[in-house]
Amino acid sequence: MRYRITTTLRSGILDNAGKATASALRSLGFDDVQSVRIGKTITLKCNPQDIKAIAKSQVNEVMEDYQIEEM
Repeated sequence: MRYRITTTLRSGILDNAGKATASALRSLGFDDVQSVRIGKTITLKCNPQDIKAIAKSQVNEVMEDYQIEEM
């Protein structure tokens, strides 16, 4: 099976890369950008019984949330 794992920082965790990206976009003329949150997307093929363990191995569960999507 093919899966997509999407990770994002939990709300309340400061996203410095997102702040820097939002600032850079505003300096390039995208004045309507208010905030940016940076995440990670992983696409893989694996056995269904392995996907949750793989997803957990790719995130810091203290700081990040993840979603698993079947493709």
